[in-house]
Amino acid sequence: MNQNLPLYHIFNCVAENENISRAAKQLFISQPAVSKAISNLEESLQVTLFIRNSRGVKLTDEGKLLYEHTRIAFDALSKAEENIIRIHDLGIGHLRIGASTTLCKYLLLPYLDGFVKENPHIKITIDNQSSSHTLKQLENCTLDIGLVAKPENGDAFHFLSLDEIEDIFVATHTYLNNLTLRENSSDIFSNANIMLLDESNVTRKYVDQYFKSNNIEPKHVLEISTMDLLIEFAKTSLGVACVIKAFVESELREGTLVQIPVTPQLNKREVGFCYSKNAYLSDSMHKFMDYIRKSS
Repeated sequence: MNQNLPLYHIFNCVAENENISRAAKQLFISQPAVSKAISNLEESLQVTLFIRNSRGVKLTDEGKLLYEHTRIAFDALSKAEENIIRIHDLGIGHLRIGASTTLCKYLLLPYLDGFVKENPHIKITIDNQSSSHTLKQLENCTLDIGLVAKPENGDAFHFLSLDEIEDIFVATHTYLNNLTLRENSSDIFSNANIMLLDESNVTRKYVDQYFKSNNIEPKHVLEISTMDLLIEFAKTSLGVACVIKAFVESELREGTLVQIPVTPQLNKREVGFCYSKNAYLSDSMHKFMDYIRKSS
């Protein structure tokens, strides 16, 4: 069939025009070339497709059957071309982004607000999940891009840094005052309720590594599922929470929470957009990356 595709195109044009001369002009080839193509197709199919007369050609029954199929096929191709042109002209596309609840709320949404206004025809899908899960999906190319802390495996990803984040320990004045009254020691890791994200979280793994490197063993650990809940639990005087400083700036400024100095401090971490080096970069991805670079 593949070798007959050019012949089907010529056949379809002749059938629509019912005239070999007009078809030749439309196809920008010679009249003998059109006649030869029809003869070759008839020979290949072992049927007669046209009846020649003084005014042109008429389809035989076999020719009518073949034309029903070629017309549908070439109409479908024409519609496909029109849709592709429309998609290109309107900037229609789809972008799949992975981000944790915390990064989605505090960092991703401000970027998306401006991007969607500039590219209203790009569909955005947000996969709200842990950063570790996002990285796995990026490796498998089931996501286009993720907003994560800079991955340790830099060889597998491209990483566009947006900012640095700083992990700190916070609590209310009330909790710290009550803790001082109850305990003689000033070691918060031995006496306080230390509230952390759950063990599967990338931030938690980073904090656990900090504890291990500095021989710190918290005695009372409470695991909280999200950063927002962690902040709220700290504000209700349930314990000392390890949070990202940028996300509690207003609470620190207003005195709702206070930062607890620790030695050594946790090193700052980079956070940014990440995508696999093996990923296919769609037009939507190029537009998003251009917007991020322009906005950063």
